[in-house]
Amino acid sequence: MREFSEQELVRREKIEKIKEVCNPYPERYEITHSIKDAATLEDGITGVRVAGRIVFMRKMGKMSFVTIRDIEGKIQLSIKIDMIGEEKYKFFKENIDIGDFIGASGEVFTTHTGEKTIRVDTFEFLGKALKPLPEKFHGLTDQEACYRQRYVDLIMNEDSRKRFLTRIKFIKELRNYLDNLDYMEIETPILNNKASGATAKPFKSHHHALDMDVYLRIAPETYMKRAVVAGFPKVYEIGRCFRNEGIDQTHLQDFTMIEAYQAYYNYKDNMKLIQDMLQTIIEKVFGTLKLTIEDKEIDMSGDWEVVTFRDILIKYANIDIDLYNTKEKLLEKIMTDKIELESETPIENLGFGNLVDVLYKKVARPFMTGPVYLTEHPIDLSPLARTNDNNDKITDRFQLVINGAEIVNGYSELVNPIEQEKRLLEQAKLKEAGDEEAMEMDYDYISAMEYGMPPISGWGMGIDRMVQLLTNSENIKDVVMFPLMKPQS
Repeated sequence: MREFSEQELVRREKIEKIKEVCNPYPERYEITHSIKDAATLEDGITGVRVAGRIVFMRKMGKMSFVTIRDIEGKIQLSIKIDMIGEEKYKFFKENIDIGDFIGASGEVFTTHTGEKTIRVDTFEFLGKALKPLPEKFHGLTDQEACYRQRYVDLIMNEDSRKRFLTRIKFIKELRNYLDNLDYMEIETPILNNKASGATAKPFKSHHHALDMDVYLRIAPETYMKRAVVAGFPKVYEIGRCFRNEGIDQTHLQDFTMIEAYQAYYNYKDNMKLIQDMLQTIIEKVFGTLKLTIEDKEIDMSGDWEVVTFRDILIKYANIDIDLYNTKEKLLEKIMTDKIELESETPIENLGFGNLVDVLYKKVARPFMTGPVYLTEHPIDLSPLARTNDNNDKITDRFQLVINGAEIVNGYSELVNPIEQEKRLLEQAKLKEAGDEEAMEMDYDYISAMEYGMPPISGWGMGIDRMVQLLTNSENIKDVVMFPLMKPQS
């Protein structure tokens, strides 16, 4: 049996009183302006109809002031007994609470304190809130409460509203940029036969109708490239991806990312595109290219620095991966230098490529403020990337790092099906040896490649992490509207 607070019981009693006058949950209300637009209207405009949630209310004898809000704006309502009538005013005072929804029409004016207000000539009750809004949401100090009750967080906290409006605008401008370049937005499967598209530990499920195991996609990559085989020269997808790995301030198991692929491009072309794209979007969203992130000013303007994987590890760990070029040599050097690495998979089970990656993330990445492009990744770390023409130990790949976070990953794609089959076979052996992040063999993808692929370059960007960076948010969950949480029960 559920228990209710005294305030909740009072509000439930009010519903019965409201039913005597109107439906406490009506089906619609016709508005003329959004709250945001109404707040910009000139004084004297009449017939303005708005609706929203009451977040502030000051009831007085013959006149009351109400503030209504939605995610984008707020406006004040002036409700006077001589404008709406004694009976309607009495109904308002006795039955309407903070948190309720109301629709109102009237004339716009500005108070002597400069607040844009609607002088209400009629209002309609639009919905009773059975739970009272907190005076000060406890999530301001209890961040977990913000994640669990995001709806309350967004009602009460201006900073949260700004973060999510920034996220929405960023994604909108991202789509606009690519659409204006004639990219086509497509959709690819979330349930896959193979855990492919990236080196990561997958989520596994079972398809009962087909009686087979399936995987939640790690990335849409191999299907995006199938679309290029089919004749789409420029494609992108914004969608959810899933990696069954650890949680920290910059990682979630289910996240939103964008991947884009262009035929006849190489990775250097995409490095130029990413720089122009992000500079264009950031300028539109923030009005500046100088961002303050964790008390550091990061200048996104100009041409971004480029460093190689080998050079960055020499700089920060004094380890040359051209000399320590096998798993055994590198692991021995790491042990000798007493470098403690963090990996869900035991480091002795990692292949050379993933061992290099874990080392880089420990000793170098946290100190890369950027924006900086990291290039020349070991081939073992990039099973879907094109081999460099001048050095068969590295790939034509780049990562964009900003403030120690990997924001974009891209490369010239491997389009040779014979070489791709060889690499995926090597990945399969690593997986059998215990490297859970290694990829599986995918002969359907190999078959698609065998029909012929043009030169391709692609890239992917974690949208959650990018927005976290741009909004200077401490935790990636701060920019995910409804993050997965362990049940309190």
